[in-house]
Amino acid sequence: MVPADEGGGVMRADLLAQPVDGLDEALAAAAAFDRVLIGGLVRPQPAQAADLAALASAVAGTPLASRVAEAADKASAGTAGEEHFVALAAARTALLGAVHDALVTRVDEATGRSRDDATAPAPGAPQSPNLLAAARSWLCDLARAGWHGIDHDLIAGSAQVVSAMLPEPGLRRLATILDGFAAELAASCPGATLERVPARRWADLWSRAMLLTQPGTEPGPPTATATGRLLPLGIDLHEHATAAQAQVHAVFEPADGGTSRLVRAAVSVPKPDTVLGAGVWQLLRPHMSLLAAVGEGRAMDLDAMPVTAEGDLIWDNQHARNGDPADAFGTARVAMAGSASSATAPLDRHPTRIAEPVFLEGYTVEHDDGATTFTIAGHRLAVDTDRMAAAGPLAPETVAASGACIGLLRWDAGTFAVQPLAVETVVRKKAVTVHAGGWAGGATDKLGVKAEKAATDAVSVLRERAGKLLRGPNR
Repeated sequence: MVPADEGGGVMRADLLAQPVDGLDEALAAAAAFDRVLIGGLVRPQPAQAADLAALASAVAGTPLASRVAEAADKASAGTAGEEHFVALAAARTALLGAVHDALVTRVDEATGRSRDDATAPAPGAPQSPNLLAAARSWLCDLARAGWHGIDHDLIAGSAQVVSAMLPEPGLRRLATILDGFAAELAASCPGATLERVPARRWADLWSRAMLLTQPGTEPGPPTATATGRLLPLGIDLHEHATAAQAQVHAVFEPADGGTSRLVRAAVSVPKPDTVLGAGVWQLLRPHMSLLAAVGEGRAMDLDAMPVTAEGDLIWDNQHARNGDPADAFGTARVAMAGSASSATAPLDRHPTRIAEPVFLEGYTVEHDDGATTFTIAGHRLAVDTDRMAAAGPLAPETVAASGACIGLLRWDAGTFAVQPLAVETVVRKKAVTVHAGGWAGGATDKLGVKAEKAATDAVSVLRERAGKLLRGPNR
């Protein structure tokens, strides 16, 4: 946030460092169930029974109480059925959802930001019950075997289910989770030889997938539209060996003069593992005109763009056109402080999903042994430079020399940290801005142009090879 004398509110960095009541207890109960999944529930041990009881106790005062208590008893006896595993997944998800809500409340207090009230999303159309049941059965087998009990035969059981789900748009999210989850597990087989288990991550994936096998959990199509001006703040790039996603964070100003909102727009593409660095933009650009607008420093005018209640624009180039020049730091200083945040969908309420846009300036920087810290009004805030994409000009050294920053406020490992999306700094006595997504619309600086050329060559070779494969030997 900007200082009060410049039209904004002052971010209370001191609030971000204060403990949140009940947070540690909720995380401990979730971790107890994570330990249960390590050993599996074919032959439960006394320690696992105690951990299951801790999970049930943590939700004793909620509507889940009776079902989770029964599920914990059945699982402790080794007789849990599918409905019991679903109840345990729901309990763990509810606990982490409560953690999410408490942390977001603290963020709102620190930033002075308002937030839309949460509403239950309308359920989507019924999906193939047989496929959902097959996925649920495989997930139950995983829980019984435990992470130390996985082997290639067990993991291979997901392949047929995933293949059948992928053609169905309403099942694609679950299919993608199962596919990626199975790939991680397969790379770790046999589980008996694992020295270290990513217990929280795998429990996250297992719980989310288990709940997505329940009918009605997929939301229906968005019913709202957005007409007005979109002012980009920055781009958060997510890369995986086989996929990439660019998520643009922005301020949306409704044409009817209503309250401005913080919104997101994302595009995802499959990615060969040989495309690295700046090459990923060449895969993403054709699918979203917004990326070029961000690279050029422009706003976009939207006309009836579909938008979810969570503030996610379902991007369609036909509903957008280029607008006037718009500086991200001007937007952050003037428009962001009064913008409202959207509520989070029930199944998305998880601490790792917290990514609140913030504007910081007037801080001092400490940069030591690769770790960067901002000090704001005497309070330290960690800077997560590891999250910054390699496919952009923003480097940790640039952040360390900055005087203002647009970033995403996140929470991990018990502390808040800011992930820089863009900074203002001085280069050769000249004030400049550097964006993590600065090459999204095409590189202009020498380093970026060189990276783009190398990436263009790699993408061209891949497209040529793909064309030959599609034509085949007799075509």
